Amino acid sequence: MKLNFRAPRGNLNFGQDIPLGLYIHTPWCEKKCPYCDFNSHPLRAPIPETLYLEQLLKDLENTLPAIWGRRISTIFIGGGTPSLLSGAFYEALLAGIRARVGLLPDAEITLEANPGSAEVSKFAAFRDAGINRISIGAQSFSNAQLKTLGRIHDRSAALEAFAQAKAAGFTNINCDIMFALPGQSVGEAMLDLQTAIDLETSHLSWYQLTLEPNTAFHHQPPPHLPDEGLQADIFETGLEKLSASGFSRYEISAYHRDKPCYHNIGYWSFGDYVGIGAGAHGKLSRPDLGQLHRTTKPRHPKAYLEDCEATTTVVAPEEIPFEFMLGACRLKEGFTLMDYESRTGLSRETLLPTLAKAQANGWVAPIHGDKVQLTDSGYRLADSVVSLFLKDD
Repeated sequence: MKLNFRAPRGNLNFGQDIPLGLYIHTPWCEKKCPYCDFNSHPLRAPIPETLYLEQLLKDLENTLPAIWGRRISTIFIGGGTPSLLSGAFYEALLAGIRARVGLLPDAEITLEANPGSAEVSKFAAFRDAGINRISIGAQSFSNAQLKTLGRIHDRSAALEAFAQAKAAGFTNINCDIMFALPGQSVGEAMLDLQTAIDLETSHLSWYQLTLEPNTAFHHQPPPHLPDEGLQADIFETGLEKLSASGFSRYEISAYHRDKPCYHNIGYWSFGDYVGIGAGAHGKLSRPDLGQLHRTTKPRHPKAYLEDCEATTTVVAPEEIPFEFMLGACRLKEGFTLMDYESRTGLSRETLLPTLAKAQANGWVAPIHGDKVQLTDSGYRLADSVVSLFLKDD
């Protein structure tokens, strides 16, 4: 990884305990969903697995000088639709990663998958390749809603995907479910959620449909979207159902029965992560330079296959408190000021004055020791809390 500019040495003083994850992006999908704002490209030809594998490993090699001596604790393979690629591809990819960088023996390795017969048949191969956590994008179990959302699977295919994942030996399974869908009542939303709960997965990502810019739904919103009052009713009813079913909420839209998604906790707690693949983003602390770096890769698969060189940006120190809080405010358990100092390289004094403002608004609980935690009101208004930390122009 090369800096695309000359920047003076910084003064950030990072700690030694920052976790390191690896994000791998696979940009292909069978069909672009109207709500999706991720870097995904509908298939026009067979996926060039061999070429993409070679480029991913080259991409990782380019990053090695920035992470010498560090070990990766989590891997997350997202998309796009990663399950479109073969088990053999992932076996070779994970072998190539292990040959180039240290990987913890118990590393969490997640693959995103969509329901569908062609993909479900690969679950055993994914498991054999070394993937130990699978995240299945059901989104809904209503055939009518799945059609509205532009999904290519139906209810029966979604249920079959979870059955096949379990049959393949996966015990750490996430289910993605949306709520506040067009025309959805509280009862219909709870039926979706109860179906997911009854699957006995270890983790649920339950989140509200949002109309993101540059999506088909943003340009032409679907009719009969629930109003704010109905959205709140669905959410509060769902929280009660999840709690009664043994799920603990540890992040704004994430719930677990026994253990969380450690890779995502790395994001939200301002851990480091290498990003490889078309359009992948990364974040790396650089103690050797006293700087914090953000990296991006070429978005289009064709451009990435031609040149995977990263574009690297040095994050200005005055912007770091906002970036830290953007993730930290998502975590139910909050954070410690010691972690803030270790992971930002800044003194806690750069955070405390604005925290005091948030406390005055009733959004942050009294600080005990060095533990910072949002109040229930602050957690509901997390976006407002984060906005306090925006750098003044």
